[in-house]
Order: sequence, then structure tokens, then C-alpha cells
Amino acid sequence: MPTTLCSAKASYKKQPGTLELTDSLLIWTQEGKKTPAVRVQHPEASSLFCSKEGAAQVRLKLGLVNDEAGHNFTFTSPSAVAYAEREAFKQELTNIISRNRSAAPTPLPKPTPLSTPAKTPAPIPSTSRATSVSSDTRTPILSGIDAATDFRLRKKVLLSNPELLVLHKELVMSGQITESEFWDGREHLLLAEAAAEGQKRGRPGQLVDPRPQTVEGGEVKIVITPQLVHDIFDEFPVVAKAYNDNVPNKLSEAEFWKRYFQSKLFNAHRASIRSSATQHVVKDDPIFDKYLEKDDDELEPRRARNEVSDLYINIGATLEDHVETGNEKDVTMQAGRQRGALPLIRKFNEHSERLLNSALGEVPPAKRRRIDSGNDEDDDAYAQITLDDLRDSEAMSGITLQMQDRERYFEGQLARSASEQAGSEVVDVRAAFTELKHGFRGWETRFSQLRIDKRAGDAALDSMTQNVSARLDIRTRKTDFPPTLFRQLTTCQTAANEFLRQFWTSLYPPPTTTSSGATPSQSVAKAAKMAGYLSKTREKVEALVRAGQLEGVEPERVEVAMKPLLDAVDHALAFYRARSTKTSTFKTA
Repeated sequence: MPTTLCSAKASYKKQPGTLELTDSLLIWTQEGKKTPAVRVQHPEASSLFCSKEGAAQVRLKLGLVNDEAGHNFTFTSPSAVAYAEREAFKQELTNIISRNRSAAPTPLPKPTPLSTPAKTPAPIPSTSRATSVSSDTRTPILSGIDAATDFRLRKKVLLSNPELLVLHKELVMSGQITESEFWDGREHLLLAEAAAEGQKRGRPGQLVDPRPQTVEGGEVKIVITPQLVHDIFDEFPVVAKAYNDNVPNKLSEAEFWKRYFQSKLFNAHRASIRSSATQHVVKDDPIFDKYLEKDDDELEPRRARNEVSDLYINIGATLEDHVETGNEKDVTMQAGRQRGALPLIRKFNEHSERLLNSALGEVPPAKRRRIDSGNDEDDDAYAQITLDDLRDSEAMSGITLQMQDRERYFEGQLARSASEQAGSEVVDVRAAFTELKHGFRGWETRFSQLRIDKRAGDAALDSMTQNVSARLDIRTRKTDFPPTLFRQLTTCQTAANEFLRQFWTSLYPPPTTTSSGATPSQSVAKAAKMAGYLSKTREKVEALVRAGQLEGVEPERVEVAMKPLLDAVDHALAFYRARSTKTSTFKTA
């Protein structure tokens, strides 16, 4: 007797019934009948799609190994109950699909529903579905991560790049190339998306300074949010102390904030020099005035500064500067000349220091810098200012240039450089400097007599104006194809460009660690496959020329628009034929 994992009321092809998941089958039985109309074994499940949370209908679609259309079910219980039931099915089916991927089973024959109603085309799920598990994602593109994470990264990249999404639908969904071939060479997009997800959002750099808003009637209000309260307590600990001392014993929370924003303490915390002038018109407050501090406008700050021993980042150190002319301290950099600005400057400096400390975390200062273990003092000093984020972890060696008669090329370069060195004249520096000095004599008089002919400037301006006009004219006329024909031209060019990219990367794979490690035989097979696709490009262009004639577009315009693409395709095919002929000759010999 099979064990039932979950069950729910659900409709299939607009027929009410019951959906049931057992330990071996997914069964749907139409209401009033005993024989199940749909029977799906667990190994047949390959993909899962769910409707968005809050959608009008709670739906679930199960794709099969040999049938991507699969089966669509709509849960008919009340919304809250239907959502809970769908989530139960979703969790169980996701586990089943994950086990199928791990086992990588042989594709099973397409199941035949028992006494199903008249077959109607199943709706294809949109890319905005919340959850999906594709059958083509059993092998992750990026090594070191699970298949579900890899698929999620690919989905996010496609949704954020509409042009890439269209290309994926045209080539991968149509079966012309595989998923791994499509992402081969685009691993950097997935790595960038993974890095963006792994980044921790830092603390905002803006200084906490609530701005009062004037509403109707001339009243002033400040909107207080939990985040604003947190920021004020973090930026100004004295306010947190006042809050703990007075709320709720002496003041309610609403009264506390109302009196704070009307007090001298608030104006002292504002990020403006004008706030000091405002304090003279603000009324005294017996509670908040106790927490006022004297302005930090002395030459030495109230808060002791940490001594900076690293001369690379200590902007106040001049001990090692200009030793050839003297190393006295810079007397121009003296604080306190504008005494009223000192509190504000120090407030900004303390805020910046808090931002840096929040980014660095609770780490000892000695461990915040990357220090090499070498004994060279210069290397150790340089390591103190080296940023790991700016260091390239992967060195690009490039693609080796294949040349014929390489020795003759370098011999010619050496002979040319030797002849140039032999023919160069020795320049007398003293005589050259004397001649240059003599040429500058009387330059003031000659400069005052200089008259520039306007015709040259006018001619240059006319030429630039005509160039800009021609560019604007071309830009306005370049998309005057009919929309349908222009979309077909764009699709043809995009697909051919992808085939060209796949062709050349199969012959000359980039030396990166993220690329797929295809064997030589696989690369040869891939190149032959892409060459076959490229050989059909001219036929597609000729079909577009005929389609353009039906819409009243001259054939020459379509041919001119597609000529660069055809040239690139012809070059690739000629290279492939020459390479194949050379390989077959070697095998025969």
C-alpha cells in the first residue's frame, strides 16, 4: 500500500479533482471517477514551476523528462489553504527532483495519461515565475556550487539582461545549442552575480541629520522611524543615555522626541555651522540641557586621537618629506584659524572613523593590513598599502599567436633596429639648447603680431558640422526598416554572432579557469556543429531579402546591412575548411 505524502483539491485542464502525492507516484483523479487520469512516477519529474505569491490562482506545473509541457494543476481550496497545500507539494517535489538530478537517470518513455480529456496546449510558464527547476541544469556551469544555486544565478543574469534572455530562448530553448555551450565564455557574468549576492550592504555614509518638514498651518514635523532612532543612538550615544535615563519614568517616548528636536542638544548635533547660531534662539530645556557638552573648538580635540605610525597614511607627517631642502613641519597646516568650524570638522572626522570601523569590524589594527612575510623592507612597506581587491588573482597569459616563418619576422625586426641605430646622429645637447634659446628671442613681439586666418577655422567648423549632420541623418534613417523585418534582421545577426563566438572559442578556448574543460575531440565536434549552423546563414539572409521585397524594401539595403555579418561568416567557414583540409592531409600522410 503506497504511503500518501500530501493531498489537495486541484483542477486539471479545468476539470475538478484530487491531486495526491505518494512515495512513488503523483496522481490526479477527476472528481466522481475512480481511475486516475494522470500518473507520474518520481523518476519522470524534471522541473517545477509555481505561480507568484499573492497571484489570483495558486498553480503548480510539473515538467517531465521527455515532456517539458508537463502537467498544470490549479489548487481550488480557499486562497490561504491552497497556498499552504501548494507549498507542501512544492517541497516534496523539489526533493524528488533533486534526487533525480543526483541519480542522473536514463530518460524514461513519455507517460500516457489514463483517460485524459481532450488535450489542450499547456501554457508555457513565464520567466517571472518564482521557483523553477530546469531539467537542463543537472551539471552546474560554475564549479564548487550546487545546481540549484547555479541555476538561480543564471536566471538572475538572464532576467537582468533582456537581450541575453531573448538569445537564450532562440538558441537554447529551440535546441540549437546546449545550456553549457551557451554559458561557455559567459562565466564572468555568473561570477559577478555571485559576488554581488555575497556583498554585505555597508552602513550609509550620510551623517544623521533629520530635516524638519513644514506642513499646512505652518507647523513643523519630523517623521521618526525605527531606523532613524537607531541611527541617532548610534551616531550620538549621549541621546541614547538621555533616553535610558528618562523614558518611561519621566517622559513618554513621544514627549521625549518632541522635546529633543526642540532642544539645544539637537541643534548641537546638526551638521551645519548655522546650528550654533540657532541655539541662541532655542528655549532652555531642564532635562536635555544637562547632556550638553562644551563645543570642541580647542586646538587639541576633546577626544584623544590614535597615533598613526604608518607614514603612508599619516597625512600630518612631514618628517621624511623634502629632506634635500629641509624637513621642518608644515606651518601652513594649523587647526583653529576658524574656530567655529573646528567642531563641525571633528564631527565629520569622527563620523568617517565610525564608518571605517563598521566596515573593518572588530579586528585588531595589526590584522587589518596585508603584510607579506618577506624580509625585504621595501616589500613590507609596499604591502601595507596594497589593497587585495585591486590585485588580479588570475593572470591572463592571452592566446598564443600562430605565425608562419616566425624566425624571419624577428630577424627582420633586429636588422631594422640595428640599421636605425647605425643611421641615428649624435645630438649635441649644448648646441641644441643654444639654438632653442635663440629661437625664443623676441617672442613677445612676434606673438603680438600673430594674426590667425579665419578661413581655416571656419572650414574646420563647417566640416565638423557636416559630419555631425551626416551622423544624425544616418542615425535617423538606420531603423526605417519595417518593424517585423528589422526584428528578423536583428534575430538573424544575434544568432549568427553567437554561433561565431561558439565557433572561435571551440578552436581557441580562452585560458581561464572558469571555462569548461572540453576535450580536443569535443572541441572539434563543437566547431563542426557551429560551422554547420554558420553555413546556413547566407540562406537565411537571402530569405530576409525576399521578405524585404514583399514589404517594399530594396534588396540592396538588406544586403548592405547584413554584409559585415556575411563577411565574418565567410571568413570563419574558409578558415574551417582550410583547417579541415590541413588536418585530413596530415592524417593521410
